[in-house]
Amino acid sequence: MSDLTVNDIHHVTETLSRLTEFLREVPDPGEALALVEPLLDEYTGVPVQLGDTLRALARAIAAHPDTPRTPALHLLVAELRTAAWEQTDQHTLHYALDELRSFLMNGSSDTPERCRCR
Repeated sequence: MSDLTVNDIHHVTETLSRLTEFLREVPDPGEALALVEPLLDEYTGVPVQLGDTLRALARAIAAHPDTPRTPALHLLVAELRTAAWEQTDQHTLHYALDELRSFLMNGSSDTPERCRCR
């Protein structure tokens, strides 16, 4: 794997900012959903990736030999792990996209039924 740089990560956040600006322009809902869907993929979307990233960061900090072994640091690593689980729990947002798509495609004026799978 090639070395990542801070600029690589900035590029990702800039792309998300561009998407946000695009969505603020009130695009066609189908186009908007198509652009957001990869971000909320059940297995590879942002919530899952960010959760994995936070867990990996916690592990990298905790496992590094130069990391001080203090209660304060242990608490901060635990906070990273908790945040990771909270992010990963958001993976179910893809259900909301499925419901939105179904609602828009059916052209129904009824309120979409909430997914019972959560």
